[in-house]
Amino acid sequence: MYRILIVEDDRGIAEAIEKQAAQWGLSAKGVEDFANVMAEFARFDPQLVLLDIALPFFNGYYWCGKIREVSKVPIIFISSASDNMNIIMAMNMGGDDFIAKPFDQTVLMAKIQALLRRTYDFGAGVPILEHRGAMLHTGDQTLYYEGQRIELSRNEYRILLSLMEARGRVVSREKLMERLWQTDSYVDENTLTVNVNRLRRKLEAAGLADFIVTKFGVGYIVE
Repeated sequence: MYRILIVEDDRGIAEAIEKQAAQWGLSAKGVEDFANVMAEFARFDPQLVLLDIALPFFNGYYWCGKIREVSKVPIIFISSASDNMNIIMAMNMGGDDFIAKPFDQTVLMAKIQALLRRTYDFGAGVPILEHRGAMLHTGDQTLYYEGQRIELSRNEYRILLSLMEARGRVVSREKLMERLWQTDSYVDENTLTVNVNRLRRKLEAAGLADFIVTKFGVGYIVE
């Protein structure tokens, strides 16, 4: 799970970002001691930093410079001071992007995902698959929905991955059994049915009712 450090003194904004990040399968933490941001940076060891400009003690430009002395971690400035001079200053200090407040949370998350992809090179695979608000994180093979982390067995993950890769299209039972057979010595019809039913119960318990639809005589679909 990628870690995001939020250097933002408006606790309401920071908490909203933390909650939204969890839904996207990301771990976000707001700074608490604004006099010692670098100490929290070192402890949390983030893969990305969200940085406001106007902060207690020292401004965001100062902390950007301090971070750049020790790390190349991506930095996104988030600030209402979005005039051209501040944007240019932020980029010159080592920022990678600038988002003006107020911003849409989903746009922020999309920008974070894009910057993480460019920085850490996920390769040809898609790190997160999304459907109806459910986020399947292919890195740690877990599902996230509305801040919940849903643990999946190996077979449950392979089934859900197959269905979400083909979302909107039916995946035959034969195709799913082939996917499970990659690691198991043998998978029969009953094994697949048991795993699909177990997966459905987990999804329903998390609030994702009817996420997997049966197409009788054909297979399954998420739509």
